Amino acid sequence: MDNQIPDINTTPTKKIGRYLITAALPYANGLKHIGHLAGAYLPADIYVRYLKAQKRDVVFVCGSDEHGTAIPIQAMKEGTTAQAIIDKYHPIVAQNFADLGIEFDIYHRTSSPLHHETAQAFFTELNNKGHLEVKTTEQYFDESKATFLADRYIKGTCPVCGNADAYGDQCEKCGSTLSPDMLINPVSTLSGNAPIKKETQHWYLPLNRHEAFLREWILTQHKQDWRTSVVGQCKSWIDGGLQPRAVTRDLDWGIKLPDSTPGINANDQQKVLYVWFDAPIGYISATKQWAADHQKDWKPYWYAPDTKLVHFVGKDNIVFHCIIFPVMLQLHGNILPENVPANEFMNLEGDKMSTSKGWSIEMEDYINDWVKPENGGESMADVLRYYLTQIAPETKDSEFTWKGFQEANNSELVNIFGNYINRTFVLMHKLCKGKVPPLHATLVDATDHQLVAEIKAAAIKIESLLEAYKFREALFEVIDIARKGNKYMQDKQPWMVAKNAVIDGQLTPEGQQQIDNCLHLCLQLAANLAIFIHPFLPFTAGKLCKMMKVVPKMLEWENAGRIDLLKVGYSLREPQLLFRKIENEEINYQLEKLKAKAQSATTTIMESTQEAAQATQDEVAIAPVSPEIVFDDFAKIDLRIGTIVAAQKVPKADKLLQLSVDLGFETRTIVSGIAQHFAPEAIIGKQVTVVVNLAPRKMRGIESNGMILMAEDSEGKLHFVHPSTAINNGAGVK
Repeated sequence: MDNQIPDINTTPTKKIGRYLITAALPYANGLKHIGHLAGAYLPADIYVRYLKAQKRDVVFVCGSDEHGTAIPIQAMKEGTTAQAIIDKYHPIVAQNFADLGIEFDIYHRTSSPLHHETAQAFFTELNNKGHLEVKTTEQYFDESKATFLADRYIKGTCPVCGNADAYGDQCEKCGSTLSPDMLINPVSTLSGNAPIKKETQHWYLPLNRHEAFLREWILTQHKQDWRTSVVGQCKSWIDGGLQPRAVTRDLDWGIKLPDSTPGINANDQQKVLYVWFDAPIGYISATKQWAADHQKDWKPYWYAPDTKLVHFVGKDNIVFHCIIFPVMLQLHGNILPENVPANEFMNLEGDKMSTSKGWSIEMEDYINDWVKPENGGESMADVLRYYLTQIAPETKDSEFTWKGFQEANNSELVNIFGNYINRTFVLMHKLCKGKVPPLHATLVDATDHQLVAEIKAAAIKIESLLEAYKFREALFEVIDIARKGNKYMQDKQPWMVAKNAVIDGQLTPEGQQQIDNCLHLCLQLAANLAIFIHPFLPFTAGKLCKMMKVVPKMLEWENAGRIDLLKVGYSLREPQLLFRKIENEEINYQLEKLKAKAQSATTTIMESTQEAAQATQDEVAIAPVSPEIVFDDFAKIDLRIGTIVAAQKVPKADKLLQLSVDLGFETRTIVSGIAQHFAPEAIIGKQVTVVVNLAPRKMRGIESNGMILMAEDSEGKLHFVHPSTAINNGAGVK
């Protein structure tokens, strides 16, 4: 066998071109949790760092989405103004991203004058070219507040799952996309009153005109290279028939329509651009601002056909980035996205992440608990990046657990990657006087050749996977080559050579050469590991460069796979531990903290509900009659008489009783919020009136199939609504 190390300094042909990478603009209405980080921002950052290591022309844009009803709603909660909310959360979220290694080229704001100008110009061009249509429709209006209601200002019962707190645009319980007209018993969140319908005029984007274009572009051109889940969701939307979508709304917060817009009525309530329309244009205005800041031309990034536009989003943003925004871009003359590698959702400890329910880990909280010098510093930012990538929901929903986080750190980062680096540097200082030893060609063996071949193969494979947005698999390959490095070192056992290859108390020349060869290749692998890990763990890569006394330029991808990165005779620094072990006590603390946070949020929600109930009770005497309905509306309700045959308290729910009600034709389980008014044993045998055709609803994990009618007196005490004399179960109530 040829003992010369083969030339592996060639790398795959590098692609050229221009890249514009976007990550979904987060609402500036509060802190963002690690589910958001895993969904769009971390994968985008990994991809951008890789592209920049390839020395490609890349711009990575993001920023705060500062319009839409989420902002004024949060302002009402905090008793302040919408402007104060965005000014508060924009810098906090931007700093959180920076602390976790997310390195945007610009983190812009949609409240900026440049964005307002850009969005207004975009709207005007589409409108002037006849790509929009004007319609007069009826919209919900709150008479007491004298304002039209945006979708998020309307709540009601979800027609799909029966959730009583569904919004006018979406049910957050079942995830169904809704419209206000679909809600059962809608009410205004501003006043609590039932809204009326009132005519208003708006501009619409007629998506139905563009179904053929979308079908060809997505389902034919990108069917093979886009993720299956993305194509599938798009196909479902297109096959279901696209409808015109309102571009404007009646609201006092947002980007105003230009006064020169044809057809605008000066007497109308202020009209603004719908947030779904203005937010993605934020990518364009951010690019403009970046170009102005760096004396660049922004137009090639949005108009040149050799620009590769990639949107990183979560699955809840697929329709906007794959259907709606592409239609806008095509009509405006811009390039279309080449890919939208949307991620699924990341759950937490067995449940969906929810900030409002306290079941989340905010980036800010993680930073405060872990990313401090005394707790590990920047390396702990990398630990989070590592685990979130390892469990990235690329093809299906995934789950973050604190035990999994601990296991990923201790078993892989500490025991495999960190252990390999530490052993290599310790042995180099101990057996090679702290310098990179030479490679002696005459002693190169099959094991050495195999390691070199594996380094080259890893470089090619990692590159291929990163190009295909398969970040989980790419990270696995990085850890796997570190694992192979550990095996190589274990097979070579230089410490045993130093012990056994001794004559007259001196290490033999051949023994030293065997040690030199082993540690030379181990050090070259360490340098390659810095390159491979850099897109994923940038702080760790920086620490490795410092230990090796090399400039960050070594991390450029053209160096991947080379074994001459560290020059012979070059002195290296003493090893530093890259990662620390995470103890059980730290994990138990986080689990208890999460539970306490969720309990606190539940208490807050219950108190708010009780306050609302008390306010309703206080107004009983003067509560207005509900809006008039026709007989057909009432006839839809199926009321039957039933008898309670069993009753018990629902665990961990002070207000709920689980009832078994005999309806004559069947016995149903009904969960009712009457536990504070009746003892379970006292109501068995009671006849009650039941709404039997109400959609099922899960409460505390129990499916409730109906609702008991109750009357409430002026003191807030509940009373059963039942016949004065016993009648047969199942009898109808007319």
